[in-house]
Parts: sequence; C-alpha cells; structure tokens
Amino acid sequence: MTHQAHAFHMVNQSPWPLTGAATAFLLASGLATWFHFNTPIILMAGLGLMSATMYQWWRDIVREGTFQGHHTTPVQKGLRYGMILFIASEVFFFLGFFWAFYNASLAPTPEVGESWPPMGIAPFNPTDIPLLNTAVLLASGVSITWAHHSIMQANRKGALQALAITVTLGLYFTLLQTAEYYEAPFTIADGIYGTTFFVATGFHGLHVIIGSMFLTMCLLRQLFFHFTSQHHFGFEAAAWYWHFVDIIWLFLYISIYWWGS
Repeated sequence: MTHQAHAFHMVNQSPWPLTGAATAFLLASGLATWFHFNTPIILMAGLGLMSATMYQWWRDIVREGTFQGHHTTPVQKGLRYGMILFIASEVFFFLGFFWAFYNASLAPTPEVGESWPPMGIAPFNPTDIPLLNTAVLLASGVSITWAHHSIMQANRKGALQALAITVTLGLYFTLLQTAEYYEAPFTIADGIYGTTFFVATGFHGLHVIIGSMFLTMCLLRQLFFHFTSQHHFGFEAAAWYWHFVDIIWLFLYISIYWWGS
C-alpha cells in the first residue's frame, strides 16, 4: 500500500477462481453420474477440490484484509455493494420458486384434481416441525444481532457466545429439516407439489448450511482476534446473509407450510 497512490486493492493473480470453476464442473457432472450410474467418485473429487479451494481462498482474503491492510475504507465500500447485489440476486433466485408454487396452487389444473394440496398428498402439519424450525431461525436472528452489537462494543466474550449460539441453532435447524425430509409422506417425484416443496425448502436448507459455514469462519476469526469494533465487514456480510435466510424462511413457512397446506 505504501507504493501506490490510491486506496484501492489491486488483487494479485490467483489460481482459486480456476479451481472454483473446475469444482463447479466436477460437482455438476459428479451429481449426474451419481444419479444415473450410482458412481460417486467424480462427486467426491469435486467435494475435495471445493474444500481445498474454500480453505485457500478464504486464507488469502483473511490475510489481505486482516494482516496486509488491503481492505481500506473504499475497498470495504465496494465489498458492501457487492454483498448487497449478491443478496439481491438470491432474492430473485427464490422468487422463481415462489412464482412456480403460487402459479400451481392458485389455479390447480385438472391433472392435480383442481385442488391444493393435490389429491393424494398429505402435507406437513404447520404447527409441528415447521413451527419449531421457524422459532429456531428467529432465535438465531436475535443471537446474530447480539453478536453484532457485542463486536461493535468490543465485547469479545459476548460476541463469541452469541456466534456459538447462532451456529448451534443453524446446525439444529439442519438436523430438524433432515428429520422432516426423512419422515415426509411424499417425494420430489410426486407431481408439482413435491417438486415445488423440496426444491424451495431444499435450496433454503442449502443456504442455511452455507450460512452456518460462513458464521463458523467468523467464530474462528473472532477467536483469533481478527475483528475490531471498526473493522469487521467479514462478520457483517455473514450477518446480512443470515438475516436474508431468516426472512426467506418466514415466506416459505407462511406460503408452503401454512397457507399451502
């Protein structure tokens, strides 16, 4: 930074975007071969390369932002805009699922018996596991806000406790959803209801897993004194993402579990 006349970060050449692209190819082709030929070798290779890419890329970003001082105020502003645009793209991603659900449920076709849920489908009780999952995510929204305030007030112990609680609640949500899927009386192959249910809730569950990993990294960084009251955008990005996951779940619960049942 002492040899340049501006405050922007000129990123060094990195191999991780290339390995990330290779990971995407291996995961897509690996899932296809696993589904059609019951051969998980390519999928396992993709998961291994993904883990290595995540570790190396995150290590480089932590080094640049925490120890090398590259994440100046203008750079952090750009990162904030980037995270906002990313979350906006995720909103439209889920908007497609909600569109498919309401298109099928508001005007049921004769193929599904002109009723919703379709004839032969036994939906979940919205006051059972779905309601518990809603309470879990709402509680995690409270704990992540607690963590944010603790970091801004330089309360390291409170931030660690709140982050640990949030990660635990995220893992608990995933376990509950796994149990729900295991006990589901219908499958993804059961017409438009099964497809919209499992695709919408399944992708949300994937986002919960990603958010839990995101927050676990923040917990480790807080443990190693990476965050200060003035410099903690890595945590803020994770908190924004987690609040987005919470809000999407509320819409899923109201639409698919409560109104749709």
